[in-house]
Amino acid sequence: LFMEIIMRKPKGGDHVDGVLAQWQSVRPEGDASPMAIFTRVYRLSKYLNRCIADVFRKHGLHDGEFDLLATLYRSGEPQGLTPNALRHAAVLSSGAMTNRLDRLEAAGLIHRVPNPDDRRSLLIRLTDEGQTVLLACLDEYLTTLDGLQAPLDQEQRQALASGLRILLRSLEEQRDD
Repeated sequence: LFMEIIMRKPKGGDHVDGVLAQWQSVRPEGDASPMAIFTRVYRLSKYLNRCIADVFRKHGLHDGEFDLLATLYRSGEPQGLTPNALRHAAVLSSGAMTNRLDRLEAAGLIHRVPNPDDRRSLLIRLTDEGQTVLLACLDEYLTTLDGLQAPLDQEQRQALASGLRILLRSLEEQRDD
């Protein structure tokens, strides 16, 4: 019976509409409305991660590895970036960063070179193979994202992006404190 109730969706609604209706039914004095946004974001994240992971996997990458390759490429710094600059951009611990860099280097997608400005540090650079893999993956990634946003018209896309930007900026500012 519980699964039957969970699977019920109001006409024209989604899973979260059903969850909110359940909360209203069992706890009418409570306000479950914050779930309307964040449960949808969470569920969307799970679906999106699966779709995107499939794209990256076809190119021999994980999402975090794609992010590092893309960060190196878009930085426009042919000499490379320091591991700290990459770690900051990807919001990773130093241990996680080292593991990713080791995997990407073993795959021949990046290489570490001495930093001419600081003998104590290294720079991370894309190899030619790394750039080739990134650009091939990027095209498929962007095509996949475009398909995923297809149900939204341009106005809806802009409104959603704007609202999410406000939420993300707030969280980023809190994290930076």
